[in-house]
Amino acid sequence: MRLVRNIFSALLFFVAILPGPAGKPAAAEDGLFAQQTLTGDWGGMRKTLKDAGIDLNANDTSDMLSNPVGGIKQTTIYEGLLTMTLNLDLEKLVHWPGATIYGEAYQISGRGLSRSAIGNLLVVSNIEALPGARLNDFWFQQELLDRQLSLRIGQIAIDDPNEFYYSQYSANAFINSTFGCPDILSTDLPSGGPCYPFAVPGVRLRIGAPTALNLSGAVFNGNPAPPGPGDPQVRNSGGTNFLIGEGGTLVLAELAYPFDIKPDLSGSLSDVKLGGWYHPADFPDLRSDTLGRSLADPASNGIAATHRSNFGLYTIVDKMLWQPPDAASQGLSGFVRIGGAPGNRNLLSLEVDAGLTYNGLLPNREADLTGIAASYGRIGSAARGLARDVALFTGVAQPIRDYEAVLELTYQLNVAPWWVLQPDLQLIFHPGGHTTAPLPAPLGQPIPNALVLGIRSTITF
Repeated sequence: MRLVRNIFSALLFFVAILPGPAGKPAAAEDGLFAQQTLTGDWGGMRKTLKDAGIDLNANDTSDMLSNPVGGIKQTTIYEGLLTMTLNLDLEKLVHWPGATIYGEAYQISGRGLSRSAIGNLLVVSNIEALPGARLNDFWFQQELLDRQLSLRIGQIAIDDPNEFYYSQYSANAFINSTFGCPDILSTDLPSGGPCYPFAVPGVRLRIGAPTALNLSGAVFNGNPAPPGPGDPQVRNSGGTNFLIGEGGTLVLAELAYPFDIKPDLSGSLSDVKLGGWYHPADFPDLRSDTLGRSLADPASNGIAATHRSNFGLYTIVDKMLWQPPDAASQGLSGFVRIGGAPGNRNLLSLEVDAGLTYNGLLPNREADLTGIAASYGRIGSAARGLARDVALFTGVAQPIRDYEAVLELTYQLNVAPWWVLQPDLQLIFHPGGHTTAPLPAPLGQPIPNALVLGIRSTITF
């Protein structure tokens, strides 16, 4: 199946770039490369269903990524994500105003480059996860008071579109995972928190219109894959355990102020957000034991001291920086995200992301997107101190843990409305936060900086 999909994508690419009259693609303007989805309107059935309130979609994302330089080893990998969604507009279906039911399922394939070859924290692909089929989102939403009040309940995730810690100019532009659900959350929260590939039972309430000052709050199950035998992702591999109350609860709140409202009032071009999260469970200290000794001390009892809760704060600024006159879709935009958490119980205590994107940089390519972004993740004080303690007590030189960073350059080429090709380049600095490379690397040597090259194909069926 993977081979067939890759061959099919390659054939479509070469058909798309064959020159036709006046240098245009060989496909006719009203043919395959002009329709919005690969499978078209199903003989009118897709529009009929959507008009009735049933919106069914499928999307395939495939990555080919390679690290020719650096990391633990050099390799090339394939990974794929088939996403199937069903959105039911209950106002159209059963005359229930403002009500929606949404479901989303994944088929994940391949092996991740970060997991298998680089050993870094800021995962190089936002579709990297253990292979398998799983249910993700499955929720009911009710909007009231002319969309001034929105209640969502069911299986939900932090990184759902336009939810928490979300940047409109970051999430859908870049391939590295930290520009979606930030790695300060997926690294510090139990089992990675309710971010891809996990959604968990929860409730979200939003007060205020999307184009005005609004406040969102949510309560999630605290651990999407509580401790069990084997890899924690296997514990809830199908996404149908609907865990409630295991691992405590995760609470989030976010205040958002949109400005530069779009002319059609569908959203904003710029916004500022301030948010925070709180988790009441016990979190181990990353340096000290219950006697106050370093965990690297031979006299330590080996039992980490306990911190009764965890928390973090973040802020986001999205800004449309410049648009050509009378250009609705073109323009230069930027984003900045800053998040922090206590350094004694979290591997990452600070993450700063920033980037620029430009829609329509090249002539006659208004739908294409060019992007550059960087992320810096600082290793927490306790983890840094423990690395120094290990060197002190063992007498073996160790890398001084400090930070991990990534720089990404990317370009989204819209071959057709339903097909995007995205060549991508990433530079990974201090993989693992400057941690020791595994054997058979020389003792005490850090994982080398890595260069990642790849291409992504995204097809909407």
